Order: sequence, then C-alpha cells, then structure tokens
Amino acid sequence: MDSKNLDLVFSALSDATRRGILASLASGERTVHELTSDFDISQPAVSRHLRVLDSAGLVRREKRGRETIVTAATETAAEAAHWLTHYVDFWTVHFDQMDVILTKQRERPDGR
Repeated sequence: MDSKNLDLVFSALSDATRRGILASLASGERTVHELTSDFDISQPAVSRHLRVLDSAGLVRREKRGRETIVTAATETAAEAAHWLTHYVDFWTVHFDQMDVILTKQRERPDGR
C-alpha cells in the first residue's frame, strides 16, 4: 500500500462515526438507510462519511434499485493492518532489548 493510500485509510479511521459505520458493516452489507438509523446524524452526513470511507477503499457502494448497498472492503483494511504489524513487531523487539539492558543495569551494584 503506497503512502497516499495509507494516509487516506488512517485519515478515514480517525473519525469515530466512520469507525462505527465499519463496525456496523462487520456483520454484513447494509443499506444507507439502515446505517443512518444506527447513528444520531442525518442521512446526508452518513453519505459524506461513506464517501470518505469509499475514497479510502474501506467500503464499496452498489446501487440496487432505489437502495444503495454498502459493504466493507476488507482487503484495504488488511493491507493497513499488515503495515501496522510490521511496526508492532519492530517495536516489540526493541522494547525487549531495552528491557534486557535495564534489567542488567538494575542488577549491577553500582547501577551503571
């Protein structure tokens, strides 16, 4: 995932309502009307949030008759999670190394 797309994903996820929409989609596809009923905001506001999520590649929208069906796009979230996992692993190793150094220092009589 390139830097621009990663920025879009994390920007989209920075908003609690958008994270809530994604949580609602975890159980399956929903109509925009159904998503609107889950939140204390207007349908146009939900649509604006969906545009941000769509631009980030986190949802897909499909027109079926008069309804717009929204589904979570799990591939993009998986790519962002993979990017994060790299840094979790990196920092875990470094914190473990720091713990070893600090433990050795505490065990020395002079504290050095």
